[in-house]
Amino acid sequence: MTTPRVPAIPPEALPLLDQQQKIYPRSVSGRFARWRWFMVWLTQFVFYGLPWLRWNQRQAVLFDLEERHFYVFGLVLQPQDFIYLAALLVLSALALFFFTAIAGRVWCGYACPQTVYTEIFLWIERRIEGDRSARMRLDAQTWGLEKLLRKTGTQLAWAAMALFTGFSFVGYFIPIHSLAAQIATLTLSPWATFWIFFYSFATYGNAGFLREQVCKYMCPYARFQSALIDMDSMVIAYDTKRGESRGARSRKADPKALGLGDCIDCTLCVQVCPTGIDIRNGLQNECIACAACIDVCDEVMDKMGYAPGLIRYSSGNGIEQGWSPARMLRRIWRPRVLIYAALLLVLGSAFVWSVSHRSDFGVAVSRDRGALARLAGNGDVENTYRLQITNSLEQAQGYVVRVSGLEGLRLDTAAGLSVGATSTASMPVRLVLPLGWAQQHSGQTLPVVIEVLPADGGGLQPLSVRTTFVVPR
Repeated sequence: MTTPRVPAIPPEALPLLDQQQKIYPRSVSGRFARWRWFMVWLTQFVFYGLPWLRWNQRQAVLFDLEERHFYVFGLVLQPQDFIYLAALLVLSALALFFFTAIAGRVWCGYACPQTVYTEIFLWIERRIEGDRSARMRLDAQTWGLEKLLRKTGTQLAWAAMALFTGFSFVGYFIPIHSLAAQIATLTLSPWATFWIFFYSFATYGNAGFLREQVCKYMCPYARFQSALIDMDSMVIAYDTKRGESRGARSRKADPKALGLGDCIDCTLCVQVCPTGIDIRNGLQNECIACAACIDVCDEVMDKMGYAPGLIRYSSGNGIEQGWSPARMLRRIWRPRVLIYAALLLVLGSAFVWSVSHRSDFGVAVSRDRGALARLAGNGDVENTYRLQITNSLEQAQGYVVRVSGLEGLRLDTAAGLSVGATSTASMPVRLVLPLGWAQQHSGQTLPVVIEVLPADGGGLQPLSVRTTFVVPR
């Protein structure tokens, strides 16, 4: 049998196999650049500063996985409260849909961690290696002392930033003061060490090397954003009618006499783009709405003496039909946006109400499956239960147990239980129905209510749990 030959790759297909070309974003200034840096400072002030904030003699925000306690300022959550996490994720998704329908990938451009850390790492790179042209020359030249020092300095600065980020991230799960003390005394546990280096490596790789590849190929948001926007969404757009035909000219030349539009084809909008796209080719899924192209284009228009806004935030209908900004803003409040807003308002209000009215203790009752009912020597009927009380307060609390719902039924065990701070305790509960009352309900399963309330009141509302009492024949 003849082995089939593998066809050779045609020469014209070889460029498709080339390695991804490195993008060298040019620095830019302007109002949107200032907004981006404001968000960088704001998000990182919260991220790095929050673990160090103290509240009630403890860390204000701490997700203690070992003890299964989650502290968010004055709120203490336990595993049974994970429904709030699910609700928060649903609200976050709705908020993402809402803002995307209004202004496209505005989250990606200003607050996404990938964008924020890429901006920080690019700033470090510019400080050490120079701006776009200097970095390109440095990469093109052969290795020497200058290139070695600059490249090594960049990598060390990135590594330091990544390690501090990993340390801060783990500080949300291990008390950050004790974590810092463990690092200082070289007594860090293996798991803490692993997660610090894991998150540091992820930050170092994503923000230092992968950069736009994460946004273009790894992030699913780039793929489904097209289902969330329409022709009335405010996105970054190039005004083709005004800009074409593009071409170079002197500042004193009349573009109309030359048959040209306002675009001088300087390609600065491409040079400042962190994902390397040309916005003049239309909206693309690689665009992260950072608005760097708007800032640099407005700067060029100002130098040429043209009106700003050749590249601007606009809707598809606004560009095509020449709508005024006021008309485009009115079209923002269309049915899909109103639906998202209504859902956010209703679900957000329900979430806030639920958290604010959440009880500071929880009660669960389970029956003794080994003996549903027992006849005492005097003919009384006994049912045994196990009562579990979870105290979400940060101080010990005493609780009183009462029973109701069945005439003659009494509690035949200790009527109180003390539960430690943010702890769970359980106690057996034995309910007794005297002989005379039991004879009236022979062979029945009767509903009863076990009520738990704080021993000292404490402003807490009592909790009631319904269960059943079995009377044998």
